[in-house]
Amino acid sequence: MQAYNLVSFLGIFFFLGTAWLLSADKKNMNWRVIVWGVGLQLIFALFIFVVPAGAKLFLFINNIVVHVLESAQAGSRFVFGRLALPPGAVNEAGESSLGFILAFQAFPSIIFFSALMSILYFLNIMPRLIRGFAYLFTKLMRISGAESMCAASNIFVGIESALTIKPHLNDMTASELCAVLTTGMATVASSVLAFYVYTLQAQFPTIAGHLISASILSAPAALVMSKIILPESETPKTLGESIAPHYNKENNLFEAIINGANAGVKLIVGIIALLLAVLGLVALADLFLGGIGWRLNSMLGIYIDFTLKGLLGYIFYPFTLALGVPPADAGIIAKIIGERTIVTEVTAYQDLAVILSKNLLTHARSAVIATYALCGFAHLASMSIFVGGVAALAPEKTQVLAKVGFRALLAATLACMLTGAVAGTFFTKGSLLLGG
Repeated sequence: MQAYNLVSFLGIFFFLGTAWLLSADKKNMNWRVIVWGVGLQLIFALFIFVVPAGAKLFLFINNIVVHVLESAQAGSRFVFGRLALPPGAVNEAGESSLGFILAFQAFPSIIFFSALMSILYFLNIMPRLIRGFAYLFTKLMRISGAESMCAASNIFVGIESALTIKPHLNDMTASELCAVLTTGMATVASSVLAFYVYTLQAQFPTIAGHLISASILSAPAALVMSKIILPESETPKTLGESIAPHYNKENNLFEAIINGANAGVKLIVGIIALLLAVLGLVALADLFLGGIGWRLNSMLGIYIDFTLKGLLGYIFYPFTLALGVPPADAGIIAKIIGERTIVTEVTAYQDLAVILSKNLLTHARSAVIATYALCGFAHLASMSIFVGGVAALAPEKTQVLAKVGFRALLAATLACMLTGAVAGTFFTKGSLLLGG
């Protein structure tokens, strides 16, 4: 084990300890959840990063996603023409790309993957996968079937994962609801994952496999962190039980495609609205902070970055070191991880792509760890979306959801960090999973 791998391994305990310090009940720890949750992460990461067969499987999945993504671009190129061509590409008519345009090149993939997931649901492939993961979580960790089902669903979908446990929401405890929110914010939807792949693929050829790996790793991490932050003090109704996912199946395949595509459009509109609002507000906040910073820096004779990104970078710097990121890259990665809490992972992944394109990182492991640590909806806007979404399905639990929302955000952030530390524990410079 190399020095930085050891730092990442110790970082696992650092993040678990941080969660314990923030726990609502430090004496009530479910050690079965903690041991099996971290154990599942370590076993999966060991298989993917170290075992040759696991690495080959990883690369196989990565290639499948890349080829599927290339198919997704066919529709966007037909509709948007040159606007949909990625930088450096030339179409059949000999027209060259106009450069990277987020709305026309990356966002259309969300519609395609949303429709594809809807097809997999209709064919009963996705429900079987979800039930398999849910059964594993329930039996090994001895938690409720409802929260296991939601965690398993979040490996593949986003806010709609709460629909799979809709009949059980009104009977869930505060700790269970915290787990529902945490698993939602600590993972990413497959439809949005396609967007991240498109954003980073040029600089990071194996990004698809890493993001899928991160999504799987983050599910047990979310359960671990949520149960440490808000331990169970009641008896869940579905404790130790396996439940079936609740969902409304379409009448035919074409209805599934239409509904999936329409859901993708709504998701894109939501992302655009969020980016327009949040980035504008951040720019306004930076303008205000910049004035204060200029005065303080002049008075003190030192330089402090008084942007939101800069200040969050200072806060997340020790956590970034605990992830196993080398000090030479820690300042850059800390700012990216920090900004995710405000401007969402969409902007954070785009900034990571820019950094990679400019070769600003000195160590390959820094980009890999950042990829895993960023793979989640752990930000303020997402917290509001998930609390509001689950409250709409279970109005009686609105007060409880609002109360545990911020704790769930803390748990989700630490879960993403835990996933990054696990990845850093096994990743080495010569790994086949680096690519490029």
